[in-house]
Amino acid sequence: MSRLQADADPNLWVPVTESFGLRGRRHRKAAIRMLLTQANGALGASTGSATGGPRPGSGVAAWAMSQAAPFLMRKAAGRVLVWVWKSDPELVVVMAQIQQATNDLRAARAMMPMEYDDTESFRNPYLGVGEKLEMALPTDPRTPPFATYTWDTGSHFVTVTAVSSDRERFGTVIGSIDDVARTLRVVDDVAIGEAPGVLRIDPKN
Repeated sequence: MSRLQADADPNLWVPVTESFGLRGRRHRKAAIRMLLTQANGALGASTGSATGGPRPGSGVAAWAMSQAAPFLMRKAAGRVLVWVWKSDPELVVVMAQIQQATNDLRAARAMMPMEYDDTESFRNPYLGVGEKLEMALPTDPRTPPFATYTWDTGSHFVTVTAVSSDRERFGTVIGSIDDVARTLRVVDDVAIGEAPGVLRIDPKN
């Protein structure tokens, strides 16, 4: 099974996918709240209710999902990786994922809005040249600033999505987001006995 690995600087990032129990709850809540906010924005939802109150995604829903997140992430078995900015978990969340490149997924990507065509080439030493889309100032003010990175390996799509809560400060972290995206790689698990032609060498030798 294919899974993801990356080397995010521990001085800058906190890995949400490796935080379990009470120790990582604050970072999980911040990451999930921001991901829910982006989802609400993508659906054209307002960030506030008719009475001016916060949407459920910013409160109870984020808390409930943060409790389940460790189990969901563990079940994802390395197909999803998430980090938040260490000094300010509310500033930016980065999520990497690998998905099988099905016909439905390819069709969905082909039908994305025209603004998603405004990409630039982005090189990763492990995945090759992919595409980067940086939207520091989305046209819809309800949409938070974000950046996406995509690589098509033929059999899978590898994507990185970074969402920020602050349009003014997004530019101060995009370089560090680029650094994380460049370390992303795909690792295939090979069970012992599954491929007799594979020679396994103990790394200590």
